Amino acid sequence: MTRSLDQKPVKTTHPQPENPWVEAAKTIITAGVLAFGIRTFVAEARYIPSSSMEPTLQINDRLIIEKISYHLHDPKRGDVVVFNPTDALKAKNFKDAFIKRIIGLPGDTIKISNGIVYVNGDKLSEDYIAQKPDYEYGPAKVPEGQYLVLGDNRNNSYDSHYWGFVPKEKFVGRAFVRFWPFNRLGVLDHESGEQPTPLKDPSTNTVKSLK
Repeated sequence: MTRSLDQKPVKTTHPQPENPWVEAAKTIITAGVLAFGIRTFVAEARYIPSSSMEPTLQINDRLIIEKISYHLHDPKRGDVVVFNPTDALKAKNFKDAFIKRIIGLPGDTIKISNGIVYVNGDKLSEDYIAQKPDYEYGPAKVPEGQYLVLGDNRNNSYDSHYWGFVPKEKFVGRAFVRFWPFNRLGVLDHESGEQPTPLKDPSTNTVKSLK
């Protein structure tokens, strides 16, 4: 087969190699954008600076906080959550995020008496706390769209029984995985104590009559 006389041969061109510094800059910028997107919308790492969640979480534990769940469903009782300071906390000059466990859901009535937490008149089974609370609280009804949170180290935790409830929009996410220290690496258990259980003797339940 012959080539037409008026057809010019096509020259093969090779792209000029890009400056390696430009390539490196693009890689760094892309990685930064991806990291920012993941941290903002998917997950981020946090560490525990205080003893308020002992024995569940120890000082200097490192956690992954996942941020997707609460876009799919409402927070659940028993969830260990990270949240930004509420207005009441901001008024006391708190700026850093808190980590606590959800105890009261919107509409619940919470009472703490004689070392027992009652949810809507039922005793809450809590095998995760350091000690029984040595204070009295409530009865208090959790407003719609808000949550009551307590530290597992009940008697050494600055939580809802001091300063009130947490609006859902303040939640950063749910504590999901502990990745440090390695000997306690694993997914956090949010199931323990999730459902309140009725007292065996209803006559001892002083919250049953609440409306």
